[in-house]
Amino acid sequence: MVFISSNQQQLLSKIATSDGHGENSPYFEGWKAYDSDPYHPTRNPSGVIQMGLAENQLSFDLVQTWVMNNPEASICTSEGIHNFQEIAIYQDYHGLPEFRNAVARFMEKIRGDRVRFDPDRIVMAGGATGAHEMLAFCLADPGEAFLVPTPYYPGYDRDLTWRTGVKLLPVICESSSGFKITREAMEEAYEKAKENKVKVKGLLLNNPSNPLGTVLDWETLRTIVKFINEKQIHLICDEIYSATVFNKPGFISIAEIIEEYDQDSCNRDLIHIGYSLSKDLGFPGFRIGILYSYNDTVVNCARKMSSFGLISTQTQYLIASMLSDENFVDNFLSESSERLSKRHAVFTRGLAQAGIGTLKSNSGLFFWMDLRRLLEDSTVEAEMKLWRIIIHEVKLNVSPGSSFHCSEPGWFRVCFANMDDESMRIALRRIHKFVAQVKVPEPLTSKKHCRRSKLEVSLSFRRLEDIMSMMSPHSPMTSPLVRAT
Repeated sequence: MVFISSNQQQLLSKIATSDGHGENSPYFEGWKAYDSDPYHPTRNPSGVIQMGLAENQLSFDLVQTWVMNNPEASICTSEGIHNFQEIAIYQDYHGLPEFRNAVARFMEKIRGDRVRFDPDRIVMAGGATGAHEMLAFCLADPGEAFLVPTPYYPGYDRDLTWRTGVKLLPVICESSSGFKITREAMEEAYEKAKENKVKVKGLLLNNPSNPLGTVLDWETLRTIVKFINEKQIHLICDEIYSATVFNKPGFISIAEIIEEYDQDSCNRDLIHIGYSLSKDLGFPGFRIGILYSYNDTVVNCARKMSSFGLISTQTQYLIASMLSDENFVDNFLSESSERLSKRHAVFTRGLAQAGIGTLKSNSGLFFWMDLRRLLEDSTVEAEMKLWRIIIHEVKLNVSPGSSFHCSEPGWFRVCFANMDDESMRIALRRIHKFVAQVKVPEPLTSKKHCRRSKLEVSLSFRRLEDIMSMMSPHSPMTSPLVRAT
């Protein structure tokens, strides 16, 4: 952690020296614990295993094979060097036309070709972080707010608020209904904002959900569209995990929902989609963020702002070529889905064998683990005490639910796609050993606390080794944990 002297604070801006980045959140604290003691199979086998990083490493071999077979897609190879000068000089900051066309087509394919996207409405940004902040700047002034259903991604507190001055107000969702977003919860949050004299400018959704790993259904999406139109507030749909759905029900984009309505029933000027290739293709380092808006003014304003965080033309050139290869895209989406499904199944069944339930999920690079029965009390303090034991004694970096603004203590996000098979085996063994040793507190063994609504709890008593044998042979060759050391 970096400390800034009071004298330095006076010399620098309030934004730069504020805590708005969120570094002090337990979400980031877990990363620091990993960084200071990272697991390595030979150099540090007792180190912390990183399970707090939503990174998709399971299909890198497919991408690497494509890159090797298509050297002309890079301007840094002998096959592609003839395009070096053209790509290296200044380009239109709207983006290469072939890049925007390819991204639009990719977004359509993910949605089963049920909708069309206009390449001229695509605005580039430096990752989803840049896209979200850019949209917040376009839609709201400092002090105004967006409603966000809980639990939600901790990075939103940084991305949308730190430099914009915008506020995020929680829409409380509960486990008893599978954390479903209801009209009543949205109304309650909206009215509370009015009472506090805070102007609500929009509602922010993450679909599929981070951290829940669930998708929104037609009914819920229709309810949300009706709500934002009645209130005349914006709807931001973060669909960054749209191609990570690996089991039914399938993903439904907000783009599909608004096709049902005419302009009088749904004001499309209120609808905006955030996207990135960081999760679906596993390219967070490429910083490919996308804003797609149905509002002409927002598109024009965002394009002006995008000059502060563009995607390099070299990256655009490579990605345009890759996404234009429809055979590659079809194979990648199918294979990635299968691998995510298998890894998710193996991990959650391994937890179930230890008596640990998870929220039923079918998407994302993580699942929502239920450790409520292990809490001494149903409080955030008890959750944090358990979390610190898991971090410092069990040596697993899982993220506590309170850092996701979950209203119910005892839930934890576990990332499952950022490690190799052996790292997962070791993580499961550590969990089994920990649960076998821990004594479940008496107050939390009542029927009320043991009830598990919509949880996957396997009654199988297979040995852990039997479950491990189901794992995919396509595990990454090198763990990102090894790479990071």
